[in-house]
Amino acid sequence: MATRSELQDWVIQALKAAGGAASIVEVAKYIWEHHESELKSSGDLFYTWQYDMRWACTKLRERKIVQAAEMSDRGEWRLQPKLD
Repeated sequence: MATRSELQDWVIQALKAAGGAASIVEVAKYIWEHHESELKSSGDLFYTWQYDMRWACTKLRERKIVQAAEMSDRGEWRLQPKLD
């Protein structure tokens, strides 16, 4: 069963798999392709996971793991260079 906090790890995995940067849609596709069964068994999170994925990215920005929105193209999430 997936939790909201796991989404942060999954966002990082998706960005690393994409070479350090990806669109929001690409991150969502990666998460679905790699964690579909966990999402389906996660109760209410199954219905909110894409919203919660965005929340997870906000938390990663606060932790300085993902670059600030101003540093990336619109709709793109990018890891800080040290994490690529």
